[in-house]
Amino acid sequence: MSALRTSPAPAPPTDRFAGPAPVPGARVRLEDFIAEQALMLGAGSTVMYQLAMKGVGLGVAEHSTTLQRPVDRLRTTLSYVYVMTLGTLEERQAIARMVNKAHGPVRSTGRYSAFDPDLQLWVAATLARNGEVIHERVFGPLDEASREQVYRDAQIFGNALQVRPDMWPATRAEFEDYWEASLARLEPDPAVQCFAKQLLSTHGQGPLIRLVLPLQSLMTRGNLDPHTRTVLALPWSRRDQRLYDLFWRFFVPAYRLLPRRLRHLHAHLVLRDMRRRMRRGKRVI
Repeated sequence: MSALRTSPAPAPPTDRFAGPAPVPGARVRLEDFIAEQALMLGAGSTVMYQLAMKGVGLGVAEHSTTLQRPVDRLRTTLSYVYVMTLGTLEERQAIARMVNKAHGPVRSTGRYSAFDPDLQLWVAATLARNGEVIHERVFGPLDEASREQVYRDAQIFGNALQVRPDMWPATRAEFEDYWEASLARLEPDPAVQCFAKQLLSTHGQGPLIRLVLPLQSLMTRGNLDPHTRTVLALPWSRRDQRLYDLFWRFFVPAYRLLPRRLRHLHAHLVLRDMRRRMRRGKRVI
């Protein structure tokens, strides 16, 4: 997120994409569950946590085209997430170059820059934490070794761009301290609050989005901690809480009955679409 580039961004260093060393005793890695369709239930709250960090929120509110093309923006975000976890080294480097190019105009002197590594660390942290939280809600708690492994695996979301590996808290336990300290830094901004509410509004949306948005809104708001909801001025009532709890009570056992291949199908379709676009020279990000 810095100055406009007039030439293609250089290939990121290969070592940014190097996978972490295996954690002894870990039974689960991020790649084992990143494709789960259930994780989409955390997508909205991940975005809201990002917006609540003022520098990120202002950059998104002033530059994002999500409100004009919500489905396509979801596709580009998922392309990044799935390529960084399930793609090849060459695909990861190519997508990172595309993201850097797209980030070029996203800057405002003294206010924010999409190339700010601290803001990028927060964005990557929300992806890492919310993926873990939703996975554990559906499939139960990870053992400590697996939680540590998943945390290290997820660092690629930031490392592929401008986050230095040494910027991440050294352990998953220390990451929790970073998370709580970051939540305390969140502050309200009227422009960001307006943008957040627009994201959850059905006004002017197509039939498909109007159909799924009420559930997505409930999940988005329900997955947030109370402080972040307050920062973004998002409503939450006792009725919302009852519906939220009821959804998870019925969703989890039903979802577990689905075949793994079906649960992961959408991720492989996104990757297939990304590869087809790359072959044809079409826009990916």
